[in-house]
Amino acid sequence: MFLGEAAGANSDGYVRTTVYLATVLFLVGISGHFRVRAARLGLIGIGGVISGDSLFGRHQGAARVAVADMAARLRDAFRSKQMRQLPLIEQAMGQQTLALLRQLDAACAAADDLEQAVTQSFNQHPDAGIITSFPGLGPLTGARVLAEIGDDRSRFADAKGLKAYAGAAPVTRASGKTRSVTVRRIKNNRLAAAGYLWSFSALTASPGARAHYDRRRDTGDRHAAAQRNLFGRLLGCLHHCLQTRQHYNEDIAFPATRDTTAKAAA
Repeated sequence: MFLGEAAGANSDGYVRTTVYLATVLFLVGISGHFRVRAARLGLIGIGGVISGDSLFGRHQGAARVAVADMAARLRDAFRSKQMRQLPLIEQAMGQQTLALLRQLDAACAAADDLEQAVTQSFNQHPDAGIITSFPGLGPLTGARVLAEIGDDRSRFADAKGLKAYAGAAPVTRASGKTRSVTVRRIKNNRLAAAGYLWSFSALTASPGARAHYDRRRDTGDRHAAAQRNLFGRLLGCLHHCLQTRQHYNEDIAFPATRDTTAKAAA
């Protein structure tokens, strides 16, 4: 797998992690409704297993060991003596837990089906190849970006309009000798969220994106501001590529990085 494809897969993985963490919050939230301590521990434990797999990956040995240790502790807790309720109450609470878990299984299956349908439909779009040629954009995040900006190329007259729509361009206010530059609060929040994942994933796939981010940090930008500026840069490149029907080119997108590398080699 190429580095850009890996970064696109990472950005899609962040989307899946968001769903997983929402599931964890759901499990932890409903655990408080159960009076039986074992039931609460069980729900929280299931959430821990899900969060461990989603945050650390299924192939990380240390994370898998930590999940296995937690499962062993839960097993010991379940086998120890607990304060009990009346048998009918325990049976009713158990049935309620099973019903909630069946709802969770259905939600997870629906999310998987939706992911497959989105990927299939997105890959059939004529802009899919251009969008996924960018570092950090996979089928899921690419589909989100396409859904928010649309495929009507006359919608945004220039890249500035698209950046303002996504919240990547700051708001500048000037009055007399006073001038302020602030973060744009009114924006498409869904596109801005996708842009955060996109630019974050691009840092590991694009040397130019990494150098651009580092330059912004060196000038005093905080992490969020530097990443938002990088998102604006990538968004401008995407607007140009969609208008001209070109795929992403690292040397054209970040020529300063290419010149610096050439000087260092010389």
